[in-house]
Amino acid sequence: MADKPSRALVLYGDGYASLLSPTHAHLHSFASLASCGFLALRTPPPPRVQESENDRVNDQTDTVANPKESSIPTMSERFIGLRAAICTDSDSVESFASNIGLTVLKTDDFLSQSGSADKLLRLLGFSGSDISENSEYDLVLLHITSESAKTQKGKMVIKTNADRLDKLVGGIMEAVQPGSNVASRLHFSVILSYRTVSESDEKFSLISNPETNSDLSLLRPRQSYTMKGGKPLEDVRHHHPMLIAQWQDGVTRKDTAMTFSFEEFTKYGVNLAILADRFLHEVAFKLWKAPKYGA
Repeated sequence: MADKPSRALVLYGDGYASLLSPTHAHLHSFASLASCGFLALRTPPPPRVQESENDRVNDQTDTVANPKESSIPTMSERFIGLRAAICTDSDSVESFASNIGLTVLKTDDFLSQSGSADKLLRLLGFSGSDISENSEYDLVLLHITSESAKTQKGKMVIKTNADRLDKLVGGIMEAVQPGSNVASRLHFSVILSYRTVSESDEKFSLISNPETNSDLSLLRPRQSYTMKGGKPLEDVRHHHPMLIAQWQDGVTRKDTAMTFSFEEFTKYGVNLAILADRFLHEVAFKLWKAPKYGA
């Protein structure tokens, strides 16, 4: 735990987990420094006639920001006056974010222009090596989407900002050098989710196949992400979790994962899985805006 409240920057690559390549060196380098793991999602309700991309985005965003509460408190009410902003170009996410009290900014203002890393850090009161004690926000989330588009030949392709996301991560890590005062106050998270998922794709499952392991695996106790309040949860999705890497100099633990991938996080990540519902609470704890989850 830091000796002063941290400030948090979260980059969320919506649908980007399967789009990374070895050329995205900054993301892989960040994972090699970070504490890596998973955010388990809830199983969505029965599908509508045909689930749209907006429906998928809404379900995942709602899971992270609103942990199944009947009435939705604002972020400030939920987390002791937390000042938070989200950068998004999604109309549905913008509407939801406004309802829970987030200031809404446009992703393109921070992703497609030069100096994007510095602009994001200034929102949190960081400028070069200087730290303002009166920052505009305690938490800034950058939501980066992908979209489908047709080529001239009518073929559907996915347009992404994966290269820009990679460059932005590199810019932030260049600005926030390990050992600096800023590095000890910035809690930096990168989250990548999957766009299209299938439960039958077992290589992206959090549960090992007992047929390929010893019988002792059947005696394994329930994992913490499948429990809440001491009771088992029946709506947890065990496949295609969000990938998350978190770094704060002198605060987060470093594991031995070397690349930003499901396989690497499964083998070498130190954090395993938590419910996506819990993520913002865990971040708020680092900002001194919430007690330790479960305490």
